[in-house]
Amino acid sequence: MKKICVVTGTRAEYGLLYRVMREIEQSERLELQLAVTGMHLSPEFGLTYREIERDGFSIDAKVEMLLSSDTPLGTAKSMSLGVSGFADAFARLAPDAVLVLGDRYEIFAAAQAAYVMGLPVAHIAGGETTEGAVDEGFRHSVTKMSLLHFVSAEPYRTRVIQLGEDPARVFNVGSTGLDYLTRMELPGRDELQRELDFAFGSPLFLVTYHPATLGEPAESFAQLLRALDRFPEASVIFTYPNSDASGRAIIAMIEEHTASRGNCRAFVSLGQRRYLSALKHADLALGNSSSGLTEAPSFRTPTVNVGVRQQGRLRASSVIDVSPDAGAIEAAIARALSPEFRRIAANTQNPYGAGDASAAIVRELEKADFSVIRKKFYDIAWTEA
Repeated sequence: MKKICVVTGTRAEYGLLYRVMREIEQSERLELQLAVTGMHLSPEFGLTYREIERDGFSIDAKVEMLLSSDTPLGTAKSMSLGVSGFADAFARLAPDAVLVLGDRYEIFAAAQAAYVMGLPVAHIAGGETTEGAVDEGFRHSVTKMSLLHFVSAEPYRTRVIQLGEDPARVFNVGSTGLDYLTRMELPGRDELQRELDFAFGSPLFLVTYHPATLGEPAESFAQLLRALDRFPEASVIFTYPNSDASGRAIIAMIEEHTASRGNCRAFVSLGQRRYLSALKHADLALGNSSSGLTEAPSFRTPTVNVGVRQQGRLRASSVIDVSPDAGAIEAAIARALSPEFRRIAANTQNPYGAGDASAAIVRELEKADFSVIRKKFYDIAWTEA
């Protein structure tokens, strides 16, 4: 049995890892270890490690690293705590490999500790780009520290190889986020209203906005709120942002906005099941979450993607990109709600796979030889223009 230590630090990331963890549990050749960190352990962000435990997973390590700070300095210090904490956890758990997903600073800290300790790293969702966030550098750095790569689309596989990774170790499996959709029965509209204690009007907006850490997140979000004010008839579900720099400023703005409108509700964490149900039943996904690009197209839900945080990622035809300007956002919302665009969304094709990524990842983990972790830089042939 090969011990695979899965690391998760946010509610959204846990949702993307859920099916992978279930597949590891069911494997006769793999043993699941689970290390949680970051927002999962913070009361401010809902202590979402409890949701993981309610789902029946055993947590093998809790790595405290999140400082109560809203600055880049605080993030940098949190990362240093994370490297130290993961080093202790990995020394105790002695995994055969560490499995991480994405591009956040918590994952970068875990990958650093594993790499220095000689533990093979397997990375999900490499090769993507988020040009409006410091996460861009984290993701590509984790790629260079990783032995195996599980990407969500062929252009991302090409980019990982471009970074010097051996094509034999780079697998295009699709997005793990779609696996949940194909295997989980989601609450219907009436059931979701009861669970949230919130009566949905029409239209219904689901708003998820994370700090674009290379821009001006608070002002950009203020522009989004001004645009929402021009749709007073809309019911709005807000979900809290991640624990990035300026995240707490955005939370304060959400709370002030919902207090002034009776048809708005804010949630620290909906959990994956309820979040995806809200995404399914919403008339519009609004903000800058990757879920608007990855999962929303599978529900045929139009997305208005604000700003540059997701710049560089593949898009379905159901996504409208817009600058963080109130007038531009208002116009994009109106277009997304129009009958013409809803017909476009109804016929969109999701570029992120068919919902069978987790099984493919586990098959490769079962076959992998983790006894040899040295890599050579893979050079591609190119000609200078």
